[in-house]
Amino acid sequence: MRASSLVRHAVLIVACLIMIYPLLWMVVSSFRPDDLIFRQPGLWLTSLDTVNYREGWSALTRPFSVYLANSAVVALGAIIGNLVSCSMAAYAFARLEFRGRKALFGIMLLTIMLPFHVVVVPQYILFSQFGWVNTFWPLIVPKLLATDSFFVFLMVQFIRGIPRELDEAARIDGAGHPRIFLAIILPLMTPALATTAIFTFIWSWNDFFTALIYLTAPDMFTVPVALRAFVDSTGSTSWGSLFAMSIVTLAPVFLAFLLGQRFLVKGIATTGIK
Repeated sequence: MRASSLVRHAVLIVACLIMIYPLLWMVVSSFRPDDLIFRQPGLWLTSLDTVNYREGWSALTRPFSVYLANSAVVALGAIIGNLVSCSMAAYAFARLEFRGRKALFGIMLLTIMLPFHVVVVPQYILFSQFGWVNTFWPLIVPKLLATDSFFVFLMVQFIRGIPRELDEAARIDGAGHPRIFLAIILPLMTPALATTAIFTFIWSWNDFFTALIYLTAPDMFTVPVALRAFVDSTGSTSWGSLFAMSIVTLAPVFLAFLLGQRFLVKGIATTGIK
C-alpha cells in the first residue's frame, strides 16, 4: 500500500513539473538576453538581468501601466456587472414563481453551448450603431444583462440549497422579495459571489478576442492586445520584453486565484456542480 502511494505521488509530481515547465521557462527567459533565450532552453540562469522588464515597460507607444489600468477597468466593470445582474436573475429563477420559468431557464442553459463567434457579427453591428467601438462599453455592458449563463446557473444552484424557511420567516415579518434578496439571500451567497468574481476577473483579464475587435486605438488596448503588439510593433520580436510583460500580466491572475482559492473551492462544492 505504501509503495503504491509513493509511486502515485511520484507520478503526480512529475506530471506537475511537466505542466509548469513552460511557465518556469518563460520566467527564466524573461531574465535572459534575446540572443540566449532559444540557445539556452534550460532553467539555469548564469546571470540575473532585469533589462527586459525595463525595456518592455516602455517598449510600446504608452507605458505598460496604461494597459494594466485599462484591463483593470474592464475587469472591475465586468465583475460588478456579473455580480449584480447574475445574482438578481438567479434569485428570480430560484425563488419567484412566474409563467414560463422552466422554459426560460432551459433556454438560458442552452445559451451556454452557443459559441461567442456566432453572435459576434450582430453584436459588433449593434455596438457600432451605438458608437461604442473603441470604448470599453462593449466589454462591460453585456455583463450588466446577465449574459454569462454559467454564473446564473451556479447561483441558482446555490440559492436552491438555502432553506426556504428563511424566506417564509422574513415574509411573515412583512419583508418583500427585494428585502429578502438583499438582507437574507445575498449575504448567504458569499461563496457563489466570490467564485463568480474570481472567474469573471480571470476571463475578462485574459480576454483577447473581444478586446481585439472593439479596441482599435493604442491608448485603449487591454493587456492581451498590448502583448500582441509586441510582435507587430517591429519586424523582429523582442522575446525577452514580451516574456517579461507576460509575467507582469500573469501576476494579478495568480494573486486572484491564490487569495480566492478557498472561496472558489467552497463556491463550486456547495452548488451541486460536480
